[in-house]
Amino acid sequence: MLEAKEMIAVAVKALDDKKGKDLKVLYTADQTTLADYFVICTGTSNTQVRALSEAVEEALSKAGEEPHHIEGHRGGQWTLLDYSAVVIHVFTEEGREFYDLERLWSDARPVDVSEYLTAEAE
Repeated sequence: MLEAKEMIAVAVKALDDKKGKDLKVLYTADQTTLADYFVICTGTSNTQVRALSEAVEEALSKAGEEPHHIEGHRGGQWTLLDYSAVVIHVFTEEGREFYDLERLWSDARPVDVSEYLTAEAE
């Protein structure tokens, strides 16, 4: 079983490898019991949203983690992958603007995504 930060590293790497845009990680444990972290990413089309979601699911599955719940429309404007401590949100640009999670969770502490990308590269 992976720790939350290990799940984030795997997810962020998978999203980055598939050219996900505007990757953000928010530490939400102080605001909600839903998850300790939210990972937010934008795809350029419904097809890319699906590809990004599938890439994360596959990478985390290989690491021994299966989602507890998946919501949204595979092939639609958004997908949510719930791994308990970490929830991954993948949106089209329109979907991301509509849900505006960064504003909704503005009290959450942003996490530097580059630390996960450089850690994976080493």
